[in-house]
Amino acid sequence: MASPPPVAAAAGPHSVFVYGTLIAEEVVRVLLGRAPPSSPAILADHRRFSIRGRVYPAILPARGHAVSGKVLKELTDRELHVFDMFEDEEYVKTTVEVSLADAQEKSIACAYIWGNERDPDLYGEWDFEEWRKVHLKDYLEMTQEFMQELGQF
Repeated sequence: MASPPPVAAAAGPHSVFVYGTLIAEEVVRVLLGRAPPSSPAILADHRRFSIRGRVYPAILPARGHAVSGKVLKELTDRELHVFDMFEDEEYVKTTVEVSLADAQEKSIACAYIWGNERDPDLYGEWDFEEWRKVHLKDYLEMTQEFMQELGQF
């Protein structure tokens, strides 16, 4: 089965707002083989949640809240595809406007937003530093296994 032709408007370079495990440069390096340029960023009117039974977070629209993270820049079509495959099917890739902390400007990026706004497994606030201390080592191993399964395409 032939894959559909790429959409011209979607051609790289791409920017992705990351707010969870992909903030860790070590994870991005396993997925992409490099650490792309990045900037600290804030996504307004969204909130980050922990997900019961999982070590990674979700974000949902939430007026009056803001999510800190970073924007990964200059991603190729292939690298964006790797992220698309890596993200759980429960996320919806959405175009968002973020504020770049180091440039005092706004930027358009993709973000992976949780698809079920009423998910009973979402709770509290997810903590990157806690995740880094407790789960990073195992998460890197899982990410390496994912890339081996994905193979070269």
